[in-house]
Amino acid sequence: MTGSDAPPSFTLAYVPGVTLAKWVRTWHERSPEVGLTLIQVPAAEAAALVRDRGADAVLLRLPTDRTGLSAIPLYTETTVVVFPKDHHLAAADEVTVEDVADAVVLHPLDDTLDWARPPGQQAFQRPATTGDAVELVAAGVGLLVVPQSLARLYHRRDLTYRPMSDVPESRVALSWLADETTDAVERFIGIVRGRTVNSTRGRPTPAKAVETRKAAEAKPTTDRRRRGSSQRGKRGQSRGRRR
Repeated sequence: MTGSDAPPSFTLAYVPGVTLAKWVRTWHERSPEVGLTLIQVPAAEAAALVRDRGADAVLLRLPTDRTGLSAIPLYTETTVVVFPKDHHLAAADEVTVEDVADAVVLHPLDDTLDWARPPGQQAFQRPATTGDAVELVAAGVGLLVVPQSLARLYHRRDLTYRPMSDVPESRVALSWLADETTDAVERFIGIVRGRTVNSTRGRPTPAKAVETRKAAEAKPTTDRRRRGSSQRGKRGQSRGRRR
């Protein structure tokens, strides 16, 4: 199959915790002729994947290195602290930095929050991943501060979490190469921004283009019929007055 014969496709990468089911469903409804490939990518590798053209666009967390990339922030996540269910913090509706000042707060290497280090006491070693950190929390080694979506992703029955104030928040954004805003990217931008089918930017899909062309071709005929009917009506009125 040659490049020109290959069916159109769109590759979308996303970082763990991002919920994209609604957007994917809308894509399939609006652009069934364009294949959609989904790739989960670690947060630290998300921007590089798009720069290396491993994906057309990516749903990632800000802040990140945006060199050469465009990005549209979509929403801000609540930051929470994760701890065992029998921890005394479970009695609070919201946790403050002061509340964890004397506790060990784990700082995984793939942390997505914009700080040099979390509050509280440092652990002897940083866990490699957020998933590893959650296991350490369950083992009673310390607490963990993460975006709420990651707390849900790594949920365990023996753990719970509470919102935490006065800490950085993670923003989820759609990002792509700044100089390669393709029609497919424009379509997905329209979806994540909640545009309707008629207001979505970019060139129309093939099916939509055919419908538009047929409507344009039919319009002059309809207009001529209307003008002819109007002129016949005027002539009939004129004959009636002469009588």
